[in-house]
Amino acid sequence: MSFELNLLVWSVALTFIQMLVAVSGAILQFGLPRLAGNRKDLPAATGWAGRAQRAHHNMLESLVLFAVLILVTEVTNKNNAMTGLGAELFLSARVAYAVIYVVGLPWVRTGVWGVSAAGLILIFLQLV
Repeated sequence: MSFELNLLVWSVALTFIQMLVAVSGAILQFGLPRLAGNRKDLPAATGWAGRAQRAHHNMLESLVLFAVLILVTEVTNKNNAMTGLGAELFLSARVAYAVIYVVGLPWVRTGVWGVSAAGLILIFLQLV
């Protein structure tokens, strides 16, 4: 398996962990019986639980872009040092982003998101 595909698999693992954190926060905030129901009229989660949910949703959005870029890189055999660096930037920034978002550091979060976007751009530039 290529380096980039390996980082894609680890990105999926990060997404799964973020889901577990978000669900744990929701359970603590609303209780399992309420979450197991149809969730009608369930308010939005607040505090760290809400931030964990938003961080997870943001990761889902970013993961789609990352996965497509990595898979196209693989299919076209355009893996190189720059695609590897882009993938490393993406995953490391997304790990930091997840923690920073849940902790609640807004401007730092935005900067780290920019680093993950730069990783995507580096990969994209190798494909065009």
